[in-house]
Amino acid sequence: MMSKSYRTFEFFLLFIVMPVSLAFPFDFRIKGLGILGAFSYLLVILFMKTDTRLRVQKGIDWKAFWQRIFVQFVIIAAVTTVFVWILLPNALFCVPRSNLQLFGIILLVYTFLSVWPQELIYRTFYFKRYQDLFPSKKLLIFVNAIVFSLAHIFFKNTLVLVLTFIGGLLFAYTFVKTKSTTLVSIEHALYGNWLFTVGMGEMLAFPGQEACG
Repeated sequence: MMSKSYRTFEFFLLFIVMPVSLAFPFDFRIKGLGILGAFSYLLVILFMKTDTRLRVQKGIDWKAFWQRIFVQFVIIAAVTTVFVWILLPNALFCVPRSNLQLFGIILLVYTFLSVWPQELIYRTFYFKRYQDLFPSKKLLIFVNAIVFSLAHIFFKNTLVLVLTFIGGLLFAYTFVKTKSTTLVSIEHALYGNWLFTVGMGEMLAFPGQEACG
């Protein structure tokens, strides 16, 4: 593995400079090339320099996972439903009520083209690459939540940053506990798709909710 100095500099560029730069107004084509280049670099390092493999890990305790996720999901669902019902009543379950086809497409696209790449970057790559840079597991998880929130700074929405920080803590905990990209991707997809379902998709740049008023 490369030196700590090199990986510290790499971490700074990939997880701080890159996402912050996306919040500034410049040509989206340059932004796209930057994202593509960074993601390609991450994949090369991840699959050539680590033992990462695209497979479902053996020995996963699915029962314990689903028991914990069920409790968390019920709490998240209750809080977000009340939030939307009070502040955005017209958006409550707007898309599944008005356009089931679009709703299904968004769930699939978000799960496989957004969640999975994010988890490869922010959990699998991050924990395999930088674990020894931090003096404690708690700090490792806390910083992971910060940089995951920072990845959404281009939305320029404080609520999004708060939600993604909380999500980052939950996802990091799951990954540390299970070492499974599969499980943390399921968890991420479940919560993210719920936010779209309940009516908070507009702030996360999901299409379709503008039609609900």
